[in-house]
Amino acid sequence: MRSKITAAVATAAVAALLLTACGGGDGGSGDAATSDQPAAAGAALTIAKPDGAISTESNNPWLGDSSANKLGYKNVLFEPLAMVNPVGKNETTPWLAEKVVWNDDYTELRVTPREGVKWNDGEDFTADDIVFTFNLIKDNKALDTGNLQLTDVAKDGADVVLKFAESKFVKQAQVLHIDIVPEHVWKDVKDPTTFTNEGKPVGTGPYTLESFTSQSVTMKARDDYWGGKLAVPELYYVSYNDNTALTTALASGEADWAQAFISNIQSAYLDKDAEHNVFWAANTLSPDVLFVNTQRPPFNDVAFRKAVNMVIDRPAHTKIAREDAGPVLTSITGLPTPVGEQYILPEYQGKEFSIDVDGAKKILEDAGYTGVGTKLVAPDGTPVSFTLQVPQGWNDYVTGISLIADQVKKTLGADAKVDTPDVDTWWAAKRSGDFDAIMHWTDGGTTPYDLYSDTMDGRWLKAGADVDYNFGRFTDDAVTAALNTYATASTDDERSTALAEIQKAFVEQVPVIPVGTHPVLAEYNTRKYVGWPSEDDQYATADPLQPSAAMVLTKLKPAN
Repeated sequence: MRSKITAAVATAAVAALLLTACGGGDGGSGDAATSDQPAAAGAALTIAKPDGAISTESNNPWLGDSSANKLGYKNVLFEPLAMVNPVGKNETTPWLAEKVVWNDDYTELRVTPREGVKWNDGEDFTADDIVFTFNLIKDNKALDTGNLQLTDVAKDGADVVLKFAESKFVKQAQVLHIDIVPEHVWKDVKDPTTFTNEGKPVGTGPYTLESFTSQSVTMKARDDYWGGKLAVPELYYVSYNDNTALTTALASGEADWAQAFISNIQSAYLDKDAEHNVFWAANTLSPDVLFVNTQRPPFNDVAFRKAVNMVIDRPAHTKIAREDAGPVLTSITGLPTPVGEQYILPEYQGKEFSIDVDGAKKILEDAGYTGVGTKLVAPDGTPVSFTLQVPQGWNDYVTGISLIADQVKKTLGADAKVDTPDVDTWWAAKRSGDFDAIMHWTDGGTTPYDLYSDTMDGRWLKAGADVDYNFGRFTDDAVTAALNTYATASTDDERSTALAEIQKAFVEQVPVIPVGTHPVLAEYNTRKYVGWPSEDDQYATADPLQPSAAMVLTKLKPAN
C-alpha cells in the first residue's frame, strides 16, 4: 500500500517545496529555487531533440504525434494530478491534487484538488476540470491510450472520485499522469482527437507558449504560477537534424538539456566541460530484451532459447553497445538492480547471468541438436538460422544485436544474421510478429508487472493480428492468470504468491532473452542552474520529455 502512504506524506512535502521553496546546494543536485527569485533573473535553457524540423503546430496533449508531445513542451504547459517517481523511492508526489488516496484494491481513487491554482488565462482551476478531463477520456476511446477502463467520474463534496473496472495497482502512473485540460476551453471542441489547440493553449503549467516555428518553440515563465516563482525565465525547445547535430550543440553549450544516446559520450560531451557537463543514466525497472518469436523455429524451442541466453556477453553489451550508460543487467530474473532487488524471489537472490558455453552446448545436445559449435542443425535436420533486427540508425541497438549474432555464431554454430530495416518496416513487423528476433525495451513502472506483462501476458494477443507487446507471442495461460492476479489483488500476500509463479516462468521458460538495462538517459549542464536530479538526488529522472520536467524546473536555481 506504498502509494496511499507516500501520496499523503508528499502533500505536505510538495507544499513546502514549491510554495516556501527553502534551502539549496551548489552541486549537480539541490533544492528548489527560493520563492523570491524573480522569474526573469536567469538565462534561458535550450532543450534539444534530434528529430529534424517539425512543420505543424499542435498543442493537443492527447496526440502522440503533436508538436507539444514530440518536443516535450506539453510537460510545462499542462500538468497531472500527481507525479510517480520511477527512480529513487518510487514516491508519489501530489501536483494538481492536494492529495490522492486509493482504496484497498485500487479500483477507486479519491482526489482532493489543489486550491489556489489558476489556468494561464486567469480562470480558476477547479474539481470540474478534473471531472471534465476524465469524462473526456471515458467518452472517447481514442484518448484512452492507457486503457484506464473508467466506469464513473463524479464529484463528492470538494473531492473527485474516479472508479475503474479493474485494479490500477500496477498502472497508478497512467492514471495520475493524465494531463488535466480546462473545461472552459475544451467543452466546445467538436473532436478532441483532431483538435490542434494552436495559438495560446491554456494550461496550469509553469510556462506559456510564446512562439512556434518549425525549428524552435519558445516558452515563457509565468509570474502567477501556483508553485512559486521560477528561476528559468524562458525555455527554447529546438529540434536538430540528427543526433550528431544535437551532440555538437550540447558540447558547445548551444543546447543545455536533452535525452539522447550519444556515442563516445565521454569525449564527445563530458570532456568538453568536465566541471559542468553531466550525463545521468537513471536505472529503472525496464531492461532491454530480445523478443524472440516463440511461434516459429528456432525460438519456438525452449532449449534453443535457453542456450542463447547462456552465451550472451552482457558486460560486453553494456561496455560496447551502451558505452556504460547504466549498470550491467545481472539478475537472471531480468530485473535491473539495485532498483529491482526488493522483487527478486529468495531462490533467485544472488543468481546472476554468466557465460556458460559448455552448459549451453549440453542443453542443445541433450535436446537432439547436432553440429553444436560448428554448424548447428535442429533435431528435425534443419540448419539453424535466424535474423536479428533493429531499425537502421539506432546505433546502440545495432551494435548490440551485432555482438549477439557474433557470440551465437562462434559458440553455438547457428547462422545468426543482422538486418536493419527502416523504422516503419521494423515497427510493422514487430507488431505483426513477422520476425525471428528483435531488440526492444519494456515499460518500467514501479513494480515488476510491466516487465513480465510486456513479455509474457497472453492478453496482449487478444488485440488481433497486430499487438503492442508480447511481440514474441509467448503463451502460457497460467502465467497470464498470475499476471492478472498480481494486477488485481487486494493484499500483498496475493501479489507475492502470483509474482513467484510469474518469475519462475520467466527464468525457466525464457520467453524473452534479457540483454541489458534500459535507463532513462539525460544530459544537462550546471553552468547556469543547479538543483538537477542526479544519482545522489533521485527526486525524478532528468529526462525533459517526462511529466516531471515541471518539477525539475521548480527545483532549479541560478548557479551563481
